[in-house]
Amino acid sequence: MGPGAALTAVEAEYGWEPATNVRLLRAVPGEAGDAAVLPSLPRGQEVVLDRLEFVLTSLVALRREVEELRSSLQGLAGQIVGEVRSHMEENQKVARRRRFPFARERSDSTGSSSVYFTAASGATFTDAESEGGYTTANAESDYERDSERESDGEDEVSCETVKMGRKDSLDLEVEVALGPEPEALEAGGSPSQEDVLPLLQQADELHQGSEQGKREGFQLLLNNKLAHGSRQDFLWRLARAYSDMCELAEEASEKRSYALSGKEEAEVALEKGNENAECHQWYAVLCGQLAEHEGIQRRIQSGFSFKEHVDKAIALKPENPMAHFLLGRWCYQVSHLSWLEKKTATALSESPLGATVQDALSSFLKAEELQPGFSKAGRIYICKCYKELGKNPEAKQWMKLALELPNVTKEDSAFQKDLEELEVILAE
Repeated sequence: MGPGAALTAVEAEYGWEPATNVRLLRAVPGEAGDAAVLPSLPRGQEVVLDRLEFVLTSLVALRREVEELRSSLQGLAGQIVGEVRSHMEENQKVARRRRFPFARERSDSTGSSSVYFTAASGATFTDAESEGGYTTANAESDYERDSERESDGEDEVSCETVKMGRKDSLDLEVEVALGPEPEALEAGGSPSQEDVLPLLQQADELHQGSEQGKREGFQLLLNNKLAHGSRQDFLWRLARAYSDMCELAEEASEKRSYALSGKEEAEVALEKGNENAECHQWYAVLCGQLAEHEGIQRRIQSGFSFKEHVDKAIALKPENPMAHFLLGRWCYQVSHLSWLEKKTATALSESPLGATVQDALSSFLKAEELQPGFSKAGRIYICKCYKELGKNPEAKQWMKLALELPNVTKEDSAFQKDLEELEVILAE
């Protein structure tokens, strides 16, 4: 509809006559919305002008409200920035007080017990025991990885300036508390293997012990990371300790956090050399633990990575029973993949996952050959494999051997029900 047609429609609605001439306004409004002085007009035109006057008045009021709102928002924004900055500064002060939650003593002899910050002291596990080790672990780990540094007596400046000031301040703080940094140690004589060996041996002993021992071993390694975090033999043990904490954690979020952090430590260890069997083994273990909290596609991808690193660990150290046990478990799980998982694996790789129950059995038997009674779960797997292969006499034999071993790991305990069911089935 053109402008002429629209005008005709309005005239028809309000009874205007085409010949009626509308005279110009006698007064020009001083501001939008001011009333205009008009001569006597037909009723239809008066209605339209009344509506226009209402619209203009509303626009003026709206403009004023927008201006008031803009002014209020600017004030509110300044208030929020001030509160956030104050909150950040308070958190930084609290974080700095928690950075060294344990008493750290220095000694000229790295072989003394003080270098270990041994977990036997009462204050060592206050936070770890109260929260399953998670709070302490994350507080220490966040401190070590955080690139932001804090400086006392800072003026109120931008966030970037605060970060730069904190860096210089904390570098000095760490240097005073811990002595020379790893680079300086390497230049002036880094700790020898003999100096670090007692610490690594203590970590190995705690790893083989009880749940509390594993927690203490984890904290022991965290406390010494700044001093020895450049060593590959230290890093893979720290990755192993993260794996232990993942097993001990109850909440899924904690398990995933420990597995992810441990995998990162194992990656750093592998960057320092590709010929260490333990680095590959614990990287594979942490890949598997992390995969438990991911979707099907990520689980399949982790499966490829798991197999690659377990194979490398076996190639580097073929006499290690745990690597063969891990390979056997991988083969058994792959042999029981669902149709959807197999299709997904085929789509993700030109060489899809493939393994049989017989492959799994061979790996489990190899672990038993290298170390008889290495794992109760391993013997239960052997029993399952023989049963699925239709060899019930062998399955019964390994079921009895499994019953002889105590439950050591969580996997052993989880398989206890399976063992009881196999006992009933094979007795028939």
